[in-house]
Amino acid sequence: MRPHSHEAADKVDAALEASAEGMRALWISLAVLALTTVVQAVVVALSGSVALLGDTLHNGADALTAVPLGIAFLLGRRPPTRRYTYGFGRAEDIAGVVIVLTIAASAIAAGYTAVERLADPQPVGHLLTVAGAALAGFVGNELVARYRIRVGRRIGSAALVADGLHARTDGLTSLAVLLGAGGVALGLPWADPVVGLLITLVILLVLRQAAREIWHRLMDAVDPALVDKAEATLAATPGVLDVGSVRLRWVGHRLRAECDVVIDPGTTLVEAHRVAVDAEHRLMHALPRLAGALVHPDPRPDDDIDHHAVLAGHRV
Repeated sequence: MRPHSHEAADKVDAALEASAEGMRALWISLAVLALTTVVQAVVVALSGSVALLGDTLHNGADALTAVPLGIAFLLGRRPPTRRYTYGFGRAEDIAGVVIVLTIAASAIAAGYTAVERLADPQPVGHLLTVAGAALAGFVGNELVARYRIRVGRRIGSAALVADGLHARTDGLTSLAVLLGAGGVALGLPWADPVVGLLITLVILLVLRQAAREIWHRLMDAVDPALVDKAEATLAATPGVLDVGSVRLRWVGHRLRAECDVVIDPGTTLVEAHRVAVDAEHRLMHALPRLAGALVHPDPRPDDDIDHHAVLAGHRV
């Protein structure tokens, strides 16, 4: 384990490592989904299954969502500029919006296809092969979903979590193909489109979850437990009499903090600075994803204190 450091270079390295981990998750996911898509495409050619063709195209589209995320992670590695003073971490949130729109498009396509096939059922051959391909699609997508969600939550990337949820919807679509093939085998040609409609509803539920997560990120929402932890950490800092406002926000997969603390009005400027630095240091240890904190010390109101003298560094 590397020793903890608050040097600027070490903070950049940590962000780079997180982005590299995200890129690795994307490439591994892309490889798994590409293999699944190729297997299903071969079965489509053999069976002529329209449902499996839709699932194959859906899996291919999911694999392509790695493109906006990959671009976002690469942009996130760029250092801040005088125009983009917080860096380019927000590109991940933009990628998350693209992924949410992709999930919405998948829901529309799945619903439309299901209604169309309900009105005009299509014969399906090689049902066992189709069922095997559907299972392969489900297993591949579920593995990718779990991997993306786990890595996304570890590095704090809402976009990668949303992409994992999208992969999970594709797995459910594959199950719809499996159940539909079973219904066709039992002599129920309408089973496949009916199950497709049910899966469309499930996709809409997942869409709601992914959209809510991206909405929270765009609106600078954080887990209230993080705020509680930050307030408790600041309150326990020597020299801090009370804690004022605490603001946290995600920039990419790193947290930024702006906090106000109350100190003794008799504290000199040098001592107030020491309290602020100590508070920041403790916050960096308490919140692992914290990239930096601005701690502003305010003297406790006291009408008998000459605040100008305090600001000048003189004890009153």
